[in-house]
Amino acid sequence: MRGLVIGLAGIGLSMTYSILNFANFAHGDYLTSGAFAGMATSYLIAGFGENSVGALLLVGAGGSVFGGALGIGVTTAPIAVLVGAIVAGVAAIVLALAIDRFVYRPIRDESGIALLITSIGVAFALRYLLQFVFGAGVRGTTDAGSVPRVSVPAIDGTFRVTAHDISLVVVAGGLMLGVHLLLQRTKLGKAMRAMSDNEDLARITGIPTEQVIRTTWIVGAGLTGVAGYMFILWKGTLGFNDGWLLLLLVFAAVILGGIGSIYGAIGGGIIIGLTASVSVIWIPSAFGRAAAFLVMIVILLFKPEGIFSGRTTA
Repeated sequence: MRGLVIGLAGIGLSMTYSILNFANFAHGDYLTSGAFAGMATSYLIAGFGENSVGALLLVGAGGSVFGGALGIGVTTAPIAVLVGAIVAGVAAIVLALAIDRFVYRPIRDESGIALLITSIGVAFALRYLLQFVFGAGVRGTTDAGSVPRVSVPAIDGTFRVTAHDISLVVVAGGLMLGVHLLLQRTKLGKAMRAMSDNEDLARITGIPTEQVIRTTWIVGAGLTGVAGYMFILWKGTLGFNDGWLLLLLVFAAVILGGIGSIYGAIGGGIIIGLTASVSVIWIPSAFGRAAAFLVMIVILLFKPEGIFSGRTTA
């Protein structure tokens, strides 16, 4: 489950790198921003008329409203969850387009270092703006006790599958398939792949590069916003730095899969997510992230170009 979220968010980061050629360190905070916007919408729909609108929009800051009391869940409040996921994607898109228009575009022709440092500044600004508006506390967001679950037989016992697990698999799988069809079956997708390979040649042949860049932000940010919302729905808690804590794992997935490869980001995300989660069986949970990076390093020692050999965009 964690690997699917990392892979879904990694697609957007990989697309941004392959087409704009810079590592966007604000990507994790796009994820958090989308999660807050989506969850605020879910709270508002589920609790409207019974709770303060301000408390609902602030996602229960300070313990004013609790997601469990509102019945937030894919089976208990399906409309609230569906609309929340859509709003999360749209909010992340609007945020990414606004930042690109007023921050990144004016310095796009400068060095990659300038863009990278700027993106770090944007990340800090977004993160602490979220903290200022929503508070620093981590709050529960779902009615965990009412989430349907089944026990699936395994070799050495059983494991539990919840409705939120299934929802995450369906949403992530559907969006990944959609990206594949976009890149391989549409004219716009071919233009994106052409620009990723050679931006100057793409511009000479008449490809509308600004439209491609705009589409890259729309697709990448939309996937990231939805990934953030589904991640929060799945784990049941929300904090202002969730995306930042996930960002290094997303970068690790993109590097492991091969920088610029969409399919590499998906595969790398699943490997990194599995390693970080499964490694706690043998080592303390605090070292789970370290284990994920260790696996990345070992694989890159034998395959420096990444799993998918750095094939750009596709």
